[in-house]
Amino acid sequence: MVRKVVLGLSDGVDSAVAARVLQEAGWEVHGVYLDIAGENARRDAEESARTLGVDLTVVDIHAELEERVCAPFARAYLEGRTPNPCTGCNPTVKLPALWRRAEEIGAEKIATGHYVRTDGENLYMGAPDNDQSYMLCRLTREQIRRLLLPLGEYDKPRVRAMAAEMGLKVAAKPDSRENCFIKGQTYAQWLEARGVAPGPGPAVFRGEEIGAHEGIHRYTVGQRWPEMRDGRRLYVAQIDAAENRIELCLWEDLFHREFDIVDVNWIDGRPEGPVRAAVRVRHTRWETPECTVVPTETGAHILADEPLRAPARGQTAALYDGARLIGGGTID
Repeated sequence: MVRKVVLGLSDGVDSAVAARVLQEAGWEVHGVYLDIAGENARRDAEESARTLGVDLTVVDIHAELEERVCAPFARAYLEGRTPNPCTGCNPTVKLPALWRRAEEIGAEKIATGHYVRTDGENLYMGAPDNDQSYMLCRLTREQIRRLLLPLGEYDKPRVRAMAAEMGLKVAAKPDSRENCFIKGQTYAQWLEARGVAPGPGPAVFRGEEIGAHEGIHRYTVGQRWPEMRDGRRLYVAQIDAAENRIELCLWEDLFHREFDIVDVNWIDGRPEGPVRAAVRVRHTRWETPECTVVPTETGAHILADEPLRAPARGQTAALYDGARLIGGGTID
């Protein structure tokens, strides 16, 4: 019996190699390109599909992306928060789009090119140099059971080498450093193009106004301020949207051990009491300290063993038991 899988096939190298790994494992791969990144990107995805012999369906997800990702992203920035759109997009837009196609053709699984390991019930960190588990911390157990992650045991150099051997045009294509809906723009430019960006306001250091910012949407907590104070660099400590004000601090003041998270996704179910875990507050590989997680009525309180740099309101915090992902929430 032929086993069908629907793969999210983008314009990059990872999903293209994921398709070949699945084919070699005996799967009949059907690609879905989520058409949000422009004509050139779509052409790269179509060429990869032809080279691999993969049937490709192009799906327009602009409406879902606007409702569930873009509008909340813009709103959060204007509220002085630092959102991470990918962690919300994967469970609410991208994976549902793949599953709709899977149901149409009778496929039993869906797949992506994320560098994350799975045993069919849980998610685990991928190779340290390119682990993307943080991006999937909001997936539910049901979604994990449907999902194949063929690159979980691979690293990026090996994937690029495999792509070159396959003759894929995208083998040397640079990794994207932008969110898929902000191609060719900065966050600030994208927000300004929507016509919702606030104007300049005061920049304050220890109660003293020392300059002006160019609009709160141009800054994130932890960002370096362009000017110095008494020979020392300053950083954004807090964004006060109500007063259109930015609070500045010194480097050592960016570090915190305690914060709260809300809207928590517990993959294993909400624990009855405090649990030991590790926490990651941004898509990075080097800062995942151990912590105590205390469930609360609104989410959880995090007490980290070591200070974390600039945990910012609106950012996602992912929680781990060793290498196993146990969930994530939004820093409040």
